[in-house]
Amino acid sequence: MEFDLNQAMAVLERTPATLKTLLEGLPEAWTHENEGPDTWSPYDIIGHLIHGEKTDWIQRAQIILSDTDNKTFEPFDRFAQFKDSEGKSLTELLDTFEMLRFQNLKTLDAMNISSSDLDKEGVHPALGKATLRQLLSTWTIHDLGHINQISRVMAKQYKLQVGPWIEYLSVLHR
Repeated sequence: MEFDLNQAMAVLERTPATLKTLLEGLPEAWTHENEGPDTWSPYDIIGHLIHGEKTDWIQRAQIILSDTDNKTFEPFDRFAQFKDSEGKSLTELLDTFEMLRFQNLKTLDAMNISSSDLDKEGVHPALGKATLRQLLSTWTIHDLGHINQISRVMAKQYKLQVGPWIEYLSVLHR
């Protein structure tokens, strides 16, 4: 499938409601457990998504579209959520994510991105040159990847409870 901004935005605008429907009101046994050492719980993932809304996607798009000579993005702290989410409820995080995403999609829409804009480049500090098309595609897939991750982490909470059906549950083997 070729990148289409409207199709990408259709996914991006649904992510907050999808996560709210899946997670809000669940016991912490579902939302605060992870897959083991150095893995993230659904709660951690929502914090990570919030940090991205604050510091990543729109800011990088603005750098790409700017007239500045320096197109290098600020490094992204993939672990900022651990400090930033301290003391906050999951409901608070979900509401924050929803509000930030709404604002960011409004900002993105107001950029009036043309097809030629999608080929403009910025510079990722570790990966090198990247186009706006690649950034916006990545934002979309990033959402879907974390929705998948949340589902997998939650599924694994019952891994030892499914008995012989484990053979048929591929989500438990990843």
